[in-house]
Amino acid sequence: MAFSSFEDLEVWKRACLLAVFVYESLNKSKEFGLPDQMQRSAVSIASNIAEGAERPTKDFTRFLRIAKGSAAELRTQSYIAAKVGILNNEQMKHIVEETKGIARMLTGLARSLKTEN
Repeated sequence: MAFSSFEDLEVWKRACLLAVFVYESLNKSKEFGLPDQMQRSAVSIASNIAEGAERPTKDFTRFLRIAKGSAAELRTQSYIAAKVGILNNEQMKHIVEETKGIARMLTGLARSLKTEN
């Protein structure tokens, strides 16, 4: 898996788009706690990919696992947000599908790093 910068990684690009979607979906919410946590989870996915990419491979793999955990956290929060009316069902479904896709990409990237070493 050759890349020169985390900005080259499709999974990072997709995670950034998801973070923007989460922010845009929640920007009119009158609630604070859950939307704030969702925004931080969303940003954490892309941020951990970027931070890990700037470290040695062993650390990068660990940061990819952390990013995957943040994706699961955001997915859980999306289900809850839809149930309490903070997100509509379409927004929730988009976040769920994106987090699942990103998680698969993170797993694949981690595997490719493992086979390189």
